[in-house]
Amino acid sequence: MEALIFAAGFGRRLKPLTDETPKPLLTIGGVSLLEIVIRRLVASGVSSIVINTHHQAEKIENFLSQKSFGVPIQISHEKEILETGGGLKNATRFFSGGAPFFIHNADVLSRVDLKSIYQFHLNSKNALATLSARKRASSRLLLFEEGRLRGVKREGQISSFPKASRFEALAFDGIHVVSPAIFSKIKETGKFSIIDLYLRLASEGEKIQAFSSDPFPWLDIGSPEGLLKARREASFWTEKIAPP
Repeated sequence: MEALIFAAGFGRRLKPLTDETPKPLLTIGGVSLLEIVIRRLVASGVSSIVINTHHQAEKIENFLSQKSFGVPIQISHEKEILETGGGLKNATRFFSGGAPFFIHNADVLSRVDLKSIYQFHLNSKNALATLSARKRASSRLLLFEEGRLRGVKREGQISSFPKASRFEALAFDGIHVVSPAIFSKIKETGKFSIIDLYLRLASEGEKIQAFSSDPFPWLDIGSPEGLLKARREASFWTEKIAPP
């Protein structure tokens, strides 16, 4: 299994902490967010990792050079920030093996069963992407009908296809499994959101599905509140992380 970790963002909501330290290198109980994510992926069977970088990329590369994770790690650098969809497209050259791969945000902590998500994706006929998602409050909710992506609710406004009245509204975890067939279907260029890509593909009939992650603990570290909560619960989030 392979994985792509999104680690290129500016971390603006966490300023001034991210003025000198890229968000993926902020620490929880002395362990960086990036290390926690890498070690969880490796523990789940991932044997090769790509990390996209932009903001303070040299610090992330220096961090990686001083660590040994037991798997090859390559860098997909972005001269300008490309957002998640552009970041995926920019990393196309790294995923030519034909097998589905993980995408994982560097700023989320979770105990989601990654092996189960991957197997769920493999067992789902013709699935292009499987998104770990849960019932929680969010300004953006993805709308699923019988497990398939059918629309989005942003700031209270619903956009869906086809028109239907019974949706399950779920918030995305920032963890997904993607089939490499997606690369040939990307028409977008430059900077764009992977969620907008998924919505377009779903509207065209592609199978973008949900994996319910409700039973598993999850935490977004994109805000000061999330970071503070993670640091209060540091032993929980780091207890199964192998030592450096």
